[in-house]
Amino acid sequence: MLYDAYDIGSDMAEGVRAWGRLLGQAAAPWSAAGFGGPVALWAAAGAMMARTGLTHARPAYGIGTVRVGNRDVPVAERVAHVMPFGTLTHFAKDVDTRQPRVLVVAPLSGHFATLLRNTVATLLADHDVYITDWTNARDVPLAEGPFGFDDYVDHVVRFLEVIGPGAHVVAVCQPAVQTLAAAALMAATEHAATPASMTLMAGPVDTSVNPTKVNELAMSKPMRWFEDNLIATVPRRYAGAGRRVYPGFVQLSAFVSMNADRHLKGHVDLFWHLAAGERDKADAIAAFYDEYFAVLDLAAEFYLETVRSVFQDNDLGRNRLTYRGRPLDMGGIRRTALLTVEGERDDICAVGQTVAAHDLLTGLRPYMKRHHLQAGVGHYGVFSGRKWQGQVYPIVKNFILAND
Repeated sequence: MLYDAYDIGSDMAEGVRAWGRLLGQAAAPWSAAGFGGPVALWAAAGAMMARTGLTHARPAYGIGTVRVGNRDVPVAERVAHVMPFGTLTHFAKDVDTRQPRVLVVAPLSGHFATLLRNTVATLLADHDVYITDWTNARDVPLAEGPFGFDDYVDHVVRFLEVIGPGAHVVAVCQPAVQTLAAAALMAATEHAATPASMTLMAGPVDTSVNPTKVNELAMSKPMRWFEDNLIATVPRRYAGAGRRVYPGFVQLSAFVSMNADRHLKGHVDLFWHLAAGERDKADAIAAFYDEYFAVLDLAAEFYLETVRSVFQDNDLGRNRLTYRGRPLDMGGIRRTALLTVEGERDDICAVGQTVAAHDLLTGLRPYMKRHHLQAGVGHYGVFSGRKWQGQVYPIVKNFILAND
């Protein structure tokens, strides 16, 4: 019923979007003739109406070229490997020298991997970059089976196998846990594709440290509540009909509610920038929300297992994480160097939660460990924006190079 109700509302919103487009078209000739005032407000209102609603398809990365040395090099998105719940996407480019191969492990938390567009674009100058492109669970047929925590780990391992020995991993936010699990699993079997290094950025390794609103929400209800109130069944109109999912629109609602005043201000600012003809400012805000309002559904198994294991039971923080029922030995990781990065103002994954990985990896020698606390940034500033590019990235780049 939850998903059906959402679909009804979404279908109704299409009427609002259609009216918004008509208003914009009607205002266009008047705007072109130089009329401002009420016409500009009219056009801005139409544009805001046309933006009503969410999208459920992956946006484009839009990385056409990257500056390598003193020249601009074309970038081509190529499918390196396909699995039912995720695709390994390669940002291929033709360069003269070999670059370290890096797998960017994107979070599976209601948004597409394109949320890391800026992370990828920055890495591309000096690295051969791949990314975990997660599939919207509502588009995966029920016949493909479930997708849980261990299946996520399997995807990371398989993608590393495809990339080949000697690759590096950069895990952003949530997948810090699954990346550590994959590294421990591969270390236990002395897997040839065990990563040379892993960079964990703002990830919930030990959620008992400085709990945030995200941690408190996960701890505030029994598991049955999450299953009864947040899990829905995919309607018949989609390829994944019958699959149980944690809908992306529910996750987005939770994110927005955490910073409701900021998002309200963002949309008010967008309206007035449009009305004033300040296209650059308006486009910057619109681009952010185009990405933010592109949502995907999570398989119910993965979401519920993550809430229980990562947050309620804090399995990794207590060094009790398992894979297919077998304990994982974090101390067995001896060949994969570790860099952790945290943001001073992170209100999603607080300071101390990621650096906790260093205490778990007892088998790593001190010179193979490094931590960086970035001053003046929140969660997204760790891996996106000016401080990521100018202060965090040089540390990540040098760390990967040192262990390549």
